[in-house]
Amino acid sequence: QVQLVESGGGLVQAGGSLRLSCAASGRTFSTYYMAWFRQAPGKERESVAAITWSGGSTYYADSVKGRFTISRDNAKNTVYLQMNSLKPEDTAVYYCASRPSYTVIPTSARAYNIWGQGTQVTVSS
Repeated sequence: QVQLVESGGGLVQAGGSLRLSCAASGRTFSTYYMAWFRQAPGKERESVAAITWSGGSTYYADSVKGRFTISRDNAKNTVYLQMNSLKPEDTAVYYCASRPSYTVIPTSARAYNIWGQGTQVTVSS
């Protein structure tokens, strides 16, 4: 079983950058799909980005394309989310999620069965 711990959140001004990290424990990390979701107050949890076990395929929500980059280092059991050109609307709790490899990259939160505790990202205007 994989367990996830996020880090790297914080307060940043609009236009700034942050890099989130998600450290995974468990010997099967390298075979799992990984994803980042976010949830703002009063809103549903939404998919931000996802990556296959090999890193060969990625998914990005339209709202973050060109600004965010998801990557993974299987040797370090870590997945990253580099966030550039941050906007106030990016403010949310960001969650790392994982699931065993599948045929396509799921974007629904219901498809992921392992979650981290979340890290707060606040972007000031």
